[in-house]
Amino acid sequence: MSHYNKSKMLVLLHDIPGIGWRTIKKAVDAQLWQRTMLDSPEPWLTAGFRPEQANQAAIRFSECQIGYDSIIKKYEQRNAQVITVESDEYPDALRNIHEPPWVLYAIGSLELLHRHTVSIVGTRTPTAYGRHMTELLASGFAERGLTVISGLAKGIDGVAHEASVGRTGSTIAVLGTPIDRIYPPQHASLFRRIAKQGLLLSEAPIGTAFHPGLFPLRNRIIAGLSAGTVVIEAAERSGSLITAEQAFSFDRELFALPGPVTSPKSSGTNQLIADGKARIIRSTEDWFKHLPYMDMESNDQNSHSSASNELELLSEDERSVYELLLDHPCSTDELHELTGMPLGHLHAVLINLCINRKVQQQHGSTYTVI
Repeated sequence: MSHYNKSKMLVLLHDIPGIGWRTIKKAVDAQLWQRTMLDSPEPWLTAGFRPEQANQAAIRFSECQIGYDSIIKKYEQRNAQVITVESDEYPDALRNIHEPPWVLYAIGSLELLHRHTVSIVGTRTPTAYGRHMTELLASGFAERGLTVISGLAKGIDGVAHEASVGRTGSTIAVLGTPIDRIYPPQHASLFRRIAKQGLLLSEAPIGTAFHPGLFPLRNRIIAGLSAGTVVIEAAERSGSLITAEQAFSFDRELFALPGPVTSPKSSGTNQLIADGKARIIRSTEDWFKHLPYMDMESNDQNSHSSASNELELLSEDERSVYELLLDHPCSTDELHELTGMPLGHLHAVLINLCINRKVQQQHGSTYTVI
């Protein structure tokens, strides 16, 4: 019998410098955790690891349990938790994105990963208008029960976190650095508040060297965690537009705050609207009109509504898929055949049902009702 399991293998591999997402995917595809002996380079080489990677993995797995325990202890000493794509705590919304993180490191309330969420991103150098609208939207969302997600960067990110932390929905900060590194330094106080009242999340293992490439990787998590992303202010080449494009590619909702056509800070957001990629957002009402099932305030007032009334908040296609899954779990291919929906649209429907906590993805591409 194997000494390993998939989750343990992911934690061990993820902690090795120089072994990235695609290399770990090779080990997953080869189901190496089912092997009884992983303390030699051969199984790793067979899976497609480069020689130096295979040697590193063999060394790490020569004392698998000791190595695993030391990693977990390293994070526990920092009040952090380690969750993998196999963990119950892992958010369903992330499982459906391109290259979902194998491992996440977290400080704070993991329960926030399973709430309705909204991502807010924007420029690091906002105008007074951008700051004001971020405060208005973020505080409004959080007061109505939505968890606000952003990246703890200077500017719009920081304003969004400040406006939502401590409120009903609170906030999740997705870091572009390891979980024990505060960046930027001026957000040290905010970092500590989020650790106590919200959630800090990072894909980077402790000890990862700082480099700019971590931030685009972080952006896909920001876009993937929520049903939709709001872009406040973004210039034509803003990093926030990367997050916006990722949200669009993940079939998530995209909203943008319109701004003066003469303002360079609004050129990117105005273009998203002009291209038809983003809906206009002027207040939280624009969000809730399009996504009514997320309105916790309204739902609380109607808490005695029947299940049939709750289903009325779903789109026609979402109800069709949900009703099929009530009979028995189905794979994506089965649902495609039964509904006739294009695969891209079906994928978006399933994501919304997962985020709405109506269905959940099981192993592989099978879905079942919750």
